[in-house]
Amino acid sequence: MPRLLPTLLILLSSSTFLAAAAKTKRQPNVIVVLVDDLGWMDLSIQGSDFYKTPNIDRLAETGTRFTDGYAACAVCSPTRAALMTGRHPHRLGITDWIRAEFQLGGRQGPNSNRSGYHDAGLNYLTPVNKSFLSHNEITLAELVKPAGYATCFIGKWHLGGKGYLPTDQGFDENFGGWDYGQPPSYFDPYTNKRLQEGIPTLKPRKEGEYLTDREADEAVGFIRRHKDKPFLLYLSHYTVHTPIQAKQSVTEKYIPLKDGKGQDNAIYASMLESLDDSMGRLLETLEAHELTDNTVIIFTGDNGGLDRNDNPTDNAPLKIGKGFATEGGIRVPWIVRWPGVTQPGTVNKTPITSVDLFPTIASITDTSVAKNHLLDGLDLTEILKGEQGPERSLFWHFPHYRHRGGDDPYSIVRNGNWKLIYYYDPMKIELYHLVKDIGELHNLVDDEPEVTGQLLRELKEHLEETGAKKPIAKK
Repeated sequence: MPRLLPTLLILLSSSTFLAAAAKTKRQPNVIVVLVDDLGWMDLSIQGSDFYKTPNIDRLAETGTRFTDGYAACAVCSPTRAALMTGRHPHRLGITDWIRAEFQLGGRQGPNSNRSGYHDAGLNYLTPVNKSFLSHNEITLAELVKPAGYATCFIGKWHLGGKGYLPTDQGFDENFGGWDYGQPPSYFDPYTNKRLQEGIPTLKPRKEGEYLTDREADEAVGFIRRHKDKPFLLYLSHYTVHTPIQAKQSVTEKYIPLKDGKGQDNAIYASMLESLDDSMGRLLETLEAHELTDNTVIIFTGDNGGLDRNDNPTDNAPLKIGKGFATEGGIRVPWIVRWPGVTQPGTVNKTPITSVDLFPTIASITDTSVAKNHLLDGLDLTEILKGEQGPERSLFWHFPHYRHRGGDDPYSIVRNGNWKLIYYYDPMKIELYHLVKDIGELHNLVDDEPEVTGQLLRELKEHLEETGAKKPIAKK
């Protein structure tokens, strides 16, 4: 009998240790990587033969890649607001890109006899776009900070200027977040003839240093400083937005590969390589500090790639690109790696969108908002586990003129494989079956009156429920 005592003590001490370990298990870290103007076909894992992105490909091969992942808008600020809050851009009143302080005026402010509307000199008055993300909104940083997370923002903010910057919205640190929609230059000291102050929140340190490299360096530094506590890192790259500038040494190797078709811009390819290098540094840093298995990485874009006339990329087989209601404007790369949840190398066809990121991160970090705080997004946890997601519709609302050629203003609903676009000026309706016609070549509105009617009713009800401001025809 006494011989059993040591064994019993070992069992008791082991169970005590396991219980203590369970209690002290650290919350997972979260890294969100958002790329500006990243096209759906801008990665080799997405099917590009010209662009080389091995590190981002590796992320996809160790996580889940979504084929039908969307940005909340075809332009940047609304998507960023939706990502930050889990709420539709039209509920927030941010439905167009926000002008920087030096750009304020024009479409940003009211100039009609109807309060809150702008007259662009065309057939409809359009809603005034809010110039900042309200402090009343709960941001991702404010969501996780009560749970002890260190928070850092790096790169392009574009959700307001002084008083509304990342450090005013819950982030502990901010490297580069300002009211700019694009960098004055990609090379230190990040200035141009118009903006000699450069990026006020990113102090120059080495003349000629490439901005994407600098952002990666700040991200690595943040991880190293906070490796012993949970952290939220939001790395919001300025790239691949204009100006199209890259390191000459990298650009030169792409020049012989150009074939004059589609994706063949060597400078743009070099920008993507620098982006991929940044991802490589993140992955290496996590490995070096044994954080890989406890860090969730979410990688996506804020709208489709620039694809029209002389723009730098090609979104085919998707139609057109940034700013448009077509798939090229709103469908973007989406990759999630959540160790222990996502299965390596899986591909998921479930339609998801930027508003889903906030509730998903709430689930990852075991945090929440008040029950009366309305979220529009879906917690993707079950979908990331490989389960079937609930049936739902996705919505977009862009009540502004951008192209002035019958391509806007517009509202969109996607339900299942059906997508309906409602254009306001001139009024027209387009209906597509995206599985059979991903290029949106065949408008089925006359062939499918029941589907058209159902989606129109659903879109109308959604816009009313969310308080969306619509364009108003002039009398």
